[in-house]
Amino acid sequence: MKLNFLAGCARILKPVLFTASLLIVNWYEASAQLGSQQIKYLSGRDNRTKVQWDFYCTGGRKSGYWTKIAVPSCWEQQGFGAYNYGRDYKTYGKNFRFADEQGIYKLNFAVPKAWANMDVYLVFEGSMTDTEVKINGKATGEKHQGAFYEFKYNISNKLKFGSNNLLEARVSKMSADASVNNAERLADYWVFGGIFRPVYLAAYPKQHISHIAIDAKANGDFKMQVYPEHLKQNMQVVTQITDLKGKLLKSMTANVRSTDSVVNIAAKVNNPLQWTSETPNLYKVNVALKSGGSTIYQTTEKFGFRTIEIRKGDGIYINGVNVKMKGINRHSWWPETGRTLNDDIQLMDVKLMKEMNMNAVRMSHYPPDKKFLEICDSLGLYVLDELAGWQKAYSTAAGKKLVKEMVLRDENHPSIIFWDNGNEGGTNKELDQEFVKYDFSKRPVIHPHHKPGNAFNGIDCNHYEDYYSSKNILNDSLIYMPTEFLHAQDDGGGGTAMADFWDLHWKSKRSGGGFIWALVDEGIVRTDQNNIVDVNGVNAPDGVLGPHREKEGSFFALREIFSPVHITMKDLPANFNGTIPVENRFHYTNLNQCTFNWELIDYRKPNETDGGYITKKKGTLTAPSIVPVAAGNMQINLPTDWKSYDALTLSAYDPFKNLLYRWVWKNTNERLLNKVMDLTGTKPVQVTETDSTLLLKAGTISMTFNKRNGQILSMTGNTGDNLSFGSGPMPVSGTATFKDIRHRTEADGELVEVTYTGDMKYARWKMFGSGWVSLDYEYDLPKGDYPYAGITFTYPENFVLGAKWLGKGPYRVWKNRLQGVVDNVWENAYNNTQTGSAPWIFPEFKGYFADIAWMEFNTVEGKFVVAAKEPNLYVRLFDFYGLSGIKPFPSLPSGNLSFLDAIPAMGTKLGLKIDGSTAKLGPLSEANHLGGTTKRTLYFYFGLLEQAGKNTQQFTRPVVDELFDSSPSTAPAKKLKGQ
Repeated sequence: MKLNFLAGCARILKPVLFTASLLIVNWYEASAQLGSQQIKYLSGRDNRTKVQWDFYCTGGRKSGYWTKIAVPSCWEQQGFGAYNYGRDYKTYGKNFRFADEQGIYKLNFAVPKAWANMDVYLVFEGSMTDTEVKINGKATGEKHQGAFYEFKYNISNKLKFGSNNLLEARVSKMSADASVNNAERLADYWVFGGIFRPVYLAAYPKQHISHIAIDAKANGDFKMQVYPEHLKQNMQVVTQITDLKGKLLKSMTANVRSTDSVVNIAAKVNNPLQWTSETPNLYKVNVALKSGGSTIYQTTEKFGFRTIEIRKGDGIYINGVNVKMKGINRHSWWPETGRTLNDDIQLMDVKLMKEMNMNAVRMSHYPPDKKFLEICDSLGLYVLDELAGWQKAYSTAAGKKLVKEMVLRDENHPSIIFWDNGNEGGTNKELDQEFVKYDFSKRPVIHPHHKPGNAFNGIDCNHYEDYYSSKNILNDSLIYMPTEFLHAQDDGGGGTAMADFWDLHWKSKRSGGGFIWALVDEGIVRTDQNNIVDVNGVNAPDGVLGPHREKEGSFFALREIFSPVHITMKDLPANFNGTIPVENRFHYTNLNQCTFNWELIDYRKPNETDGGYITKKKGTLTAPSIVPVAAGNMQINLPTDWKSYDALTLSAYDPFKNLLYRWVWKNTNERLLNKVMDLTGTKPVQVTETDSTLLLKAGTISMTFNKRNGQILSMTGNTGDNLSFGSGPMPVSGTATFKDIRHRTEADGELVEVTYTGDMKYARWKMFGSGWVSLDYEYDLPKGDYPYAGITFTYPENFVLGAKWLGKGPYRVWKNRLQGVVDNVWENAYNNTQTGSAPWIFPEFKGYFADIAWMEFNTVEGKFVVAAKEPNLYVRLFDFYGLSGIKPFPSLPSGNLSFLDAIPAMGTKLGLKIDGSTAKLGPLSEANHLGGTTKRTLYFYFGLLEQAGKNTQQFTRPVVDELFDSSPSTAPAKKLKGQ
């Protein structure tokens, strides 16, 4: 006979935000009506509402004496015991033994006299790891072994009703069962001790329903198993199916004999709204035990109509539609409280995944809190619910009990699509049929693995294949759905290379999608180390979010890559007429169910205190009818003067009005710089020359060149302060040997020409009377592969306060992660964040930044601005890395302030271990294939633009026409006068 450890709990923990004052109350009654389950919490309900129990820790900190502890909690976070990461045995050797503290808990509690004739269960939602329980000195049952599973004891015959009772629990951090330790503790994650999820009493009438199991198919076929308990006479089971508003859809009545252990219910609901990640339609089933017209017991469960199919050699089908999982792996985690969470955190994590346009999540590497699954049901995420087993499996004896507990708790959640039997070798195949045995709806079981040849049920879940091996697998006969790929340690993986990977999976018939490793950096607040946030070196900073859900660059890249409104147009065509090609990458949603808004905007100037942009005109467009996985066009009816604005934006919203993505296409740099630069000036540029130096001066701005190498020797801004900008330009790839430096006076300024032998050809500086300076340069690289290309200078990093720019942002990019950044006026204060490490200040200040029109540097010496005539300029800001290691990756160009035409790709922790390069991650991850001549013009202003504006006027249209060529950017740059 099945037992339900959670009968009615799903409806008890409603998605509300509990305040501390409300949670002081320990009572919750499911209903005032006689015959319903009643609950009394003995602990708090989450990490914010903990109840103090008596506690004795046997080892480590605060051990050897009785004190108090908050329950639920991980006891390390309450200052007890010792910290362990699951792979400490690698650090300390084969003789290492985990801290094996035991925690002894005591709690005095009262039970109402009215419960004397009820079945009363003591329920633990999660306790790490072995748990032995006594009530009033009597053992409640066998020791429970397994940390992440709900278990319960019937304690009715041990209670003193209407009086005080004593609960005693002994929790051992390490299990006496070696297989439990192997599966749960010797793992690549933090391991804790303690009662980390809530504890409560659940009271039922003697005659009640212990469990209901639902199987509701997409076509409306509804089946249910009802498990009555302790019936004394024949009764009826009355079932009502309603929508969430209470509208009755179907009512059924079945007779049940007192000897029956299970009642089967079947019905047909016409045209139900189906449950998918895009349409998370839920229903309720109300089940009542009745005798002679009186209700003896009743309970309610939510469910969804949906059908799961694995069509071998074809794909994964939900409700008859081929679906690809846009997924990520998620640990139950919070830095201050470890694995003890609250409803806000559960909701936040689901919303963050939905914000990334994901439709799936894998539970790594254990079942989550119930609330998380409820939110996945209601907001729409496909779930892979996982039996623990990190590279080593439970024994059959231990695993059978835990599979039963897991399945009976979770089986009615429509969000759960697969059961995962362990992880990466932690699969005990003898347990496969245990899932089938207890799951009434017979969901598929899969085997997540890191080695080929472990496919199960037609699905290959092999981890961390590269782009090309993935391509081979997808061309084979199995469905391929990697349950881990693109490992996101530090700033690698995640969104890195995902554009190539996702395009490959999306276009492959037998792809089931995949799951990135992982959602969050598992940084724990160390109560033994002055509350530092510890990620255990390179073991745990694997997220696209920081420990407190700080958004990294990959978060936004994934949002664009996974957007179901798929737009690849990078720039506005010269003949743009408002038509935008679009692909519908929804599985169930027509694009005409979405909403689209457009704006014409003007960007603010560097010297304006408010950054960003001003909306000048806006409107909506009629959403085109494009069915799922089809392509078409959308049409923006733009005003005739649309070209006179700085940029066009388009925002797409799903049917629930959630923003999917916002695209921005900016105007030419010609227009953008016309608002910023001033190349006029009535006073001539002063020239002072010595044997070794050449000084140009316009007002208070001066530049001194070293005549022996052609580089900038010193500089003064318009405030009269020195600026330590110099040591360039030098090429970051190729050769440059100084040849000569010459200067001459031209009508609009002073020209200094530096020539070289080698791949760098020349650098032509011109100072205008306004103080603006232009730099034309040319280099000619031999055909080959290069990590980067462009020119570089130096500036003291410790002098930098921040930067403001017009270009892609606010996050840095890599060659194979250009998504997720849009054009705007951005401003970042200086920080020294290395992704995956404290202090998790995002966006990172240092890195490669894309498509810069202008960038203003704020320093302790004053400000200076760099602007680009041509598009597609990358600016490298100072010294940083993507992946930590013996040698941080990738290598950096010389200097520390670089202006580049090509930047390197980023790799992954595991990918670099294979061959030390990124090339196997796909076409965008290859080195830059370059060769030939490159010309570019940069403009500099050293000082405050506010000061420049007081003394000069904007340059006129004829000057703009002279400086900017309308020919394509690949054409030779237009020569300045006098050349």
